Amino acid sequence: MDNAALFEAVRLGPYTLKNRVVMPPLTRSRSTQPGNVPNAWMTEYYAQRAGAGFMITEGTQIEPRGQGYAWTPGIHSRAQIEGWKAVTEAVHARGGVIFSQLWHVGRVSHRSLQPAGKPPVAPSPIRADAVSVFVETAPGEGKLTEPSEPVALTTAEVEELVELYAQAARNAMAAGFDGVELHCANGYLVNQFISEHTNTRTDRYGGSLANRLRFLEEIVEAVAGVVGPERLGVRFSPLFESTDEDRVYLGLVERDPHTTYLEAVKRLEQAGVAYISIAEADWNNAPDLPETFYRAVREAFSGRLLYAGRYTPDKARWMREQGYGDLFAFGRPFIANPDLPSRLYHGWPLNDVDPATMYGGSDVGYLDYPTYAGTVDIEKTDLENTDADTHARA
Repeated sequence: MDNAALFEAVRLGPYTLKNRVVMPPLTRSRSTQPGNVPNAWMTEYYAQRAGAGFMITEGTQIEPRGQGYAWTPGIHSRAQIEGWKAVTEAVHARGGVIFSQLWHVGRVSHRSLQPAGKPPVAPSPIRADAVSVFVETAPGEGKLTEPSEPVALTTAEVEELVELYAQAARNAMAAGFDGVELHCANGYLVNQFISEHTNTRTDRYGGSLANRLRFLEEIVEAVAGVVGPERLGVRFSPLFESTDEDRVYLGLVERDPHTTYLEAVKRLEQAGVAYISIAEADWNNAPDLPETFYRAVREAFSGRLLYAGRYTPDKARWMREQGYGDLFAFGRPFIANPDLPSRLYHGWPLNDVDPATMYGGSDVGYLDYPTYAGTVDIEKTDLENTDADTHARA
């Protein structure tokens, strides 16, 4: 299998990426408590995977109310900024490019995760269903539970949230990130404003599609004003159908998803953002996006298109050949294979993910996945000159 197309250099904003293999946002819940602070484990974890052409951090809450799962890191305190600074320095030392994913879960949270035990906030007071959140029950221990009923944000509070996103972007740049990605997918806060199912507001942020996209537009404008549009990406998770009702919340299936998301893409084209990330459904037997949507997005957007969700090298190569995508993310394979780019390049077998160590816990299942060739420093000369037959399996 020829995966050479994944290893062509490509420009992303001001950066030249060494390959098109992306490490996408992957929640691992390993931050230090109290304070949700990035730590030495996280520094090593990201450094191990810096062979990716491009890396995006796990979802990183922009404020305390933005948290929906125990032990996820933030980007709103001085300690968190300093913790992330160690991560970015380690990634840059290995030649990597890394963006921070700015995250607010909105209604997908529980009172025990919220400041002073208050209800989570959302566009409208509609409880999230068919989804669980993860709360701490004792130090290092937790359980899944249903989200709490949210309270609706006032118009003034929505405007304040726009500034909180901008401040989070300032914090990310202070931490040394190369740019930021806005998490507007998976049923979280921005997605909740976009969706007709979760936004029943009657102010300027609700009702028509133009109004439901207003929060997204204002955040993009505010964050682009901090980092520059060339250092900004946006992630969506459009679903056109669902084969599993428990997963509907991931994309909040709209009555007309093509129109909804194509209009959002057109607005991002006008804003000049560097890339759009499309997270396709990734559970077993999940439906693919229609090819008509791939084509329409490509025609509407001149920046880079990043696709994720059960991607294989074969599917990535097909997307490149069709001109639909530029960058391709491999989530679970990157968890279990810190040297994933080399494995894909040479066709080496992949480690399997241990689902029991995905979230929380120790460095087991986090830092100890073996490499195939004994190194995670993947340089172009290595890829060109190394014969796979000379390496023993780790």
